[in-house]
Amino acid sequence: MSSPVQPLAASLIQSVDWLAIAPPTIAAVVGLAVLVADLFVAENRKALLGGLSVAGLAASVLMLLPLLDGDRSTFCLTGDADVCSYTADQFTLVIQFLVLGGALVAALLSVTALKDADRGLPEGEFWFLLLSSAAGAALLPASRDLATLIVALEVASLPAFALVGLRHGDRRSSEAALKFFLSSVTATAVSLMGISFLYASTGTLYLGRIADRVQHVDGQLTTLAHAGVALTLVGFAFKTAAVPFHFWVPDTYVGAPLPIAAYLSVVGKAVGFSGLILVAVVALPSYADVWGPALAVLAALTMTIGNAGALRQQSIRAYSAVRLLAWSSVGQAGYLLVPIAAAAYSGDAERSVGSTVAYALMYAAVNLGAFAVAALVGRTRSLNRVCDYRGLYATNPLTALLLAFFLLCLAGLPPGVIGLFAKVTVFSAAVDAGLGWLAVVMAVNVVVALFYYLQWTALLFRAPEGEAVGHRLPAPLTAAITVTGVLAVVLSGAPQLVLRFADTGLF
Repeated sequence: MSSPVQPLAASLIQSVDWLAIAPPTIAAVVGLAVLVADLFVAENRKALLGGLSVAGLAASVLMLLPLLDGDRSTFCLTGDADVCSYTADQFTLVIQFLVLGGALVAALLSVTALKDADRGLPEGEFWFLLLSSAAGAALLPASRDLATLIVALEVASLPAFALVGLRHGDRRSSEAALKFFLSSVTATAVSLMGISFLYASTGTLYLGRIADRVQHVDGQLTTLAHAGVALTLVGFAFKTAAVPFHFWVPDTYVGAPLPIAAYLSVVGKAVGFSGLILVAVVALPSYADVWGPALAVLAALTMTIGNAGALRQQSIRAYSAVRLLAWSSVGQAGYLLVPIAAAAYSGDAERSVGSTVAYALMYAAVNLGAFAVAALVGRTRSLNRVCDYRGLYATNPLTALLLAFFLLCLAGLPPGVIGLFAKVTVFSAAVDAGLGWLAVVMAVNVVVALFYYLQWTALLFRAPEGEAVGHRLPAPLTAAITVTGVLAVVLSGAPQLVLRFADTGLF
């Protein structure tokens, strides 16, 4: 005679769609495999770990293809199959492509950086941490409950702290890791407090249910819900490096190995912005009158202070090229915030969010390309100053042309059509939402940013001072520059592809 406990136990078992979770799972499994293999691989064969890591990230990207045929969800409630913790929809796949593709390019840059470091960086730990962070970053856009969202956020962030400070005995690296760690831990603490308040007031962690219940919170819990919304959004503002939570960015990028700075500039931002979209637009649309104006002000401050910081960089200062890219990334974060703020005022929130996703795709391709060229120059010019790029066209003409193209894309000038197209998309999102003042601030900042982008671009084609120094291109570095260059050129030729991929399907 069967026990009545057995059917009850069976009803509590959640089915797992292994295909849906394959992209982050492959990255995590390969990371563990690399960590174990590191114990048995001889010192002179550690390069094999890099090859395995690159292959694992490439496999993760390829596993996105079978998911394009329709939305898939898993880890759903047994009593309600529509309430799930993991959803692989169009928004998820686009962000996963961005973060896993960005991690793949960073891995290609890392292969050369680790070889140049001559065992100054522990390879096994490096690849394990990079793959673990990439797995967390790929999990986050698929998260549809706050618990999974925070776990994914920390899985993406915690290994990144260690990657920044992995160079033993390097004071700059240790200082950068400490600043990054303190700011991120503060953001997590604030987010967790906000999430606990939301859970206390709504009784659920699922984003869809929060959206329904937060509108009907008991009067005694209204203040608690308001505080939860504010604290949760402040926590994610830290993650996106929005002003005034941006102070860690320049020193962290300078102190980190350059491939990790490239990784943080793209993948770190994608994590923060996708989390912000899920919390604000999906879980808290009824509080749009609260987070909309706040994000609009943050966007204006972030783009303005980011561009002002980039303008202040002196070309002869040590690491000025990396610092300029760091401040530029803060300014670009301001542009990325504009459509999210516009979603609060727009009748079509999905289109506004799609503008952010479209801009993020453009930014990822060209910013990774700029960092790849910076990694090349940094191999012979360890101080990586902007003035070190003078005359690059004389020694590496194709590389100089690609860097010029990347900078023009970031500036939004032809022939960088994709940069212009993405900025117009963001600008129109602000105008359509009635945020005319924010569109004006953005237009002014775009003009201001032209100065330092064009100044760096012009320097590439000037006559070199003294004897010109050639830069040898190793195969992994060549692959990284080629991939980003081809992607930027193709998207400039067919910018409509970005908006096609940016159809989020969130609603």
